[in-house]
Amino acid sequence: MKLASYNNGRRDGQLMLVSKDLSKAVAVPAIANTMQQLLDAWELLQPQLQELYEALNDGLIDSAVDFDEAQCLSPLPRAYQWADGSAYVNHVELVRKARGAQMPESFWTDPLVYQGGSDCFIGPKADIPLASEDWGIDFESEIAVVTDDVPMGVKSENAEQHIKLLMLVNDVSLRNLIPGELAKGFGFYQAKPSSSFSPVAVTPDELGARWEDSKVHLPLITHLNDSLFGRPNAGVDMTFNFSQLVSHVAKTRPLGAGAIIGSGTISNYDRSAGSSCLAETRMLETIAEGKPSTSFMKFGDRVRIEMLDDNQKSIFGSIDQQVVEYKG
Repeated sequence: MKLASYNNGRRDGQLMLVSKDLSKAVAVPAIANTMQQLLDAWELLQPQLQELYEALNDGLIDSAVDFDEAQCLSPLPRAYQWADGSAYVNHVELVRKARGAQMPESFWTDPLVYQGGSDCFIGPKADIPLASEDWGIDFESEIAVVTDDVPMGVKSENAEQHIKLLMLVNDVSLRNLIPGELAKGFGFYQAKPSSSFSPVAVTPDELGARWEDSKVHLPLITHLNDSLFGRPNAGVDMTFNFSQLVSHVAKTRPLGAGAIIGSGTISNYDRSAGSSCLAETRMLETIAEGKPSTSFMKFGDRVRIEMLDDNQKSIFGSIDQQVVEYKG
């Protein structure tokens, strides 16, 4: 299934069922009004939605309207939990290499995760308002999963059954604020403003054979100001799969339905596929040339993040955002 949340003037939006080809959509208030309501009762409501989804794809729902990505909020406009990992350890290794630091061996066996702000996500087509270019504005192209209720201590081999939806992510980062925050020894906060998610969330079965071993085996495509920036394959060089990330996050506490777990920046050892964030490009330039030549984002810059299926059709719709000056 494919699902979205339309902006209806309310904080949590209106749940919409979206056709496989992203051409049609229909509200389903008789089943659930919001994405969170659906996730709270997934086992009960999913079969009803699946039946409607098949009818929608067959053109049998008269009330269906043309799907409009511009009407979409993030699928979960707010969530009880947003935990972002760093599952591509080669990316972490590169970060540390650029500043001459060794990477602890534990990074290969124990995932890195930070807890992000989840009370106010930015819509996939909405501007990214920030007060200063001096903060080092960066995008991070990622994938995230959404879970149902996950018991504390779930083992990784049992965690995949709790993954109900997948989305794309733009995890906005303010690179010049990160060093000062990390130096305090207490993690990110100001350096991680509101994130954005794709217009559409999809069930794993929508990916067919491209969803295997709790990984998405497709390129994640990023354009910066209409120029291709990177298309690394999300299923390659992912040290920790999503089942392992969910298990890690739930080690000492349960996760409530609607918890979002991110992959971290998609990154391949094969650098010919490009990068999924400016910081990685700047690190490679620093290693090769002694200093970076690529600048961080400026007001007016635009980033587009999308994933295509084997027929070159968009799976999730696109995140397409411009950075603008926030004047308060």
